[in-house]
Amino acid sequence: MSSIPIILTILLAFAAPAFSDTPSRKEQIEAHARKAQEFLKTNRPDLAAAEFKAIVDLDPNNLDALGNLGVLLFFQGDYKKATPELRAALKLQPTLWKIQALLGMSEKRIGQTAAARSDLEKSFPELKEEKIRVQAGMELIEIYYSANDLDKAAGVVIVLRELKPTDIDILYTAQRIYSDLADENLLSIALLAPESARMHQLMAHEAARQGNTEGAIAQYREALKLDPKLPGLHFELAEALSASTSTSDQENEYKAALAANPFDEKSECRLGEISSRQSDQEGAFAHYSRAVELQPNDPDANLGLAKALIAMNQPEKAVPLLERAAQLEPFNATIRYHLSMVYRKVGRTGDAQRELAEFRRLKELKARLNDVYSAMRLKPVKQERPDPDVPK
Repeated sequence: MSSIPIILTILLAFAAPAFSDTPSRKEQIEAHARKAQEFLKTNRPDLAAAEFKAIVDLDPNNLDALGNLGVLLFFQGDYKKATPELRAALKLQPTLWKIQALLGMSEKRIGQTAAARSDLEKSFPELKEEKIRVQAGMELIEIYYSANDLDKAAGVVIVLRELKPTDIDILYTAQRIYSDLADENLLSIALLAPESARMHQLMAHEAARQGNTEGAIAQYREALKLDPKLPGLHFELAEALSASTSTSDQENEYKAALAANPFDEKSECRLGEISSRQSDQEGAFAHYSRAVELQPNDPDANLGLAKALIAMNQPEKAVPLLERAAQLEPFNATIRYHLSMVYRKVGRTGDAQRELAEFRRLKELKARLNDVYSAMRLKPVKQERPDPDVPK
């Protein structure tokens, strides 16, 4: 996992210590400090570091000089020399979180892993500046990952994803960690309960992910034999059946899922979809209405109920449902298409054109993503439901 560069303000702006020294010594320190500032302004950190070192030699407890010297040595890549200076500054003022983060990074680079872990763990939650927080988090993840402490690594990567949700390095790191966690959990279940319903359910998930629908169905059926009341199993089997067998088989499984869990709004949505395909709009309206009642923030439920209302010639009532669905799932091309069509029906031509353009943009993006998954010989984790009303 690669580190992300950081930019840290070199001048730490600490309060200058009170001096009890002779005037000549104080004057020497002030002279070195002025020279250090001048060298920093002219981009000569090596010479500035020498001036700060001179101050430390004169006054070993000069917090400003220790901190700046440690920072300069760190960014020059001299981690062995930077570490004691940063540690000394931190000892004088333990709440210097940026200094502690840099100390942890420096310790990590010279092989003091235990100390690095401790310093990064203490400083990471306190850091406010985005760049150094990301850097410290990535360094801490590397330490956790090397120690196979995946749960703690996952905790840090969650924070970093919230901080920078589009950062490719963070997303890559998250994928590595989550994949390893999934593999670790699969292995644990395989060792602890190789013939359990959960094991067969996991095998079904993996088969479905690899596009082996029939294999997934077989594993789901085996799981149901072992534990017919396993939560969510009937729904997952019905989803797999939707790609291979008759509607009646799917319908029976969705009904079985609802019988096991009356609050299963996803099964209500699917039964609404089946009713719609059978031109039973009243049935579709009833199922989708129940789904929205159970989960108002489900975009599929809002979309389905809107489509039922459109089929019943009530487009005005469909508009807020589709707008809500688009807010909940802004990258769903199917929702954008239906929103465009319903805007046209109610005379909002400009809005209709805007949504149609967004539908076309998302459709192109979806095609590119499908090419990526196809090259990987995998099925997307989440796919838009096929809709006969939406252009291919």
